[in-house]
Amino acid sequence: MSTQDPSGPAGQEPEGGGKPSFDKQPPDGGTPPGQPSDPYGAPPPSPPPAGGSPYDTPGGGQGGAEDAPGSYGGAYGAPPPQYGTPQYGAPSYGAPQHDAPPVTPGEGPVPGMPALGTWPSRIVAQLVDLVLVEIVAVLLVLPFASLSDQNGWVGATWLGYLLLLVYDGLMLSRDGQTLGKKLMKIRVAMLVDGSVPGSAVAWTRSATFVLPALICCGGLWWPIDGLFGVFDKPYRQCIHDKAAKTVVVSTV
Repeated sequence: MSTQDPSGPAGQEPEGGGKPSFDKQPPDGGTPPGQPSDPYGAPPPSPPPAGGSPYDTPGGGQGGAEDAPGSYGGAYGAPPPQYGTPQYGAPSYGAPQHDAPPVTPGEGPVPGMPALGTWPSRIVAQLVDLVLVEIVAVLLVLPFASLSDQNGWVGATWLGYLLLLVYDGLMLSRDGQTLGKKLMKIRVAMLVDGSVPGSAVAWTRSATFVLPALICCGGLWWPIDGLFGVFDKPYRQCIHDKAAKTVVVSTV
């Protein structure tokens, strides 16, 4: 009985030393050696060409920090940041708003503006203007009416209101000062920058100060207007200052 291996000569190992040969090509439809097989038969992805487009890498980058897992456009497809995040500079609607700082004595309403006018100087300046205007009104009425009866005084009062309206509008639009304000060293300034009020602003301020007293409230309007400024913070604006966006400051 022969002991020779029927697969070849005696003592001769199979080709390749008994190991399977990977040099042979697989049959058509098989998986090339060294590549993982896909149970669905899909071909494996091909490597990007040398010097290719930056869009050849996953996430649209070239393998830099922007393609790190979890980053925007990275290999894992993390979603982009939403509107309202700090990197987009969107407004934070829940952030606290900072109010204008209070004005302390000796400081102007805005940087570089003189200090606010004091209440005594403002009251005295207004009284001086009222007296001057009323004297002119009386002198104009005297040739036509006697001050010994009510009609003469009523006519002088109404004329005084009209003269005050014109007087305030013209003087404030010129340099922000009436004669009374010049005497007390105060002036009217724009709240935003301290400049001299323009014509529209000056007439608005004058009309708000005079017309309510002329139409309905008489002399009662001026105490109401003045008391509003006493409690106003931080710029001590009366109602006519609020309407014109002005403030009274010192000139010294």
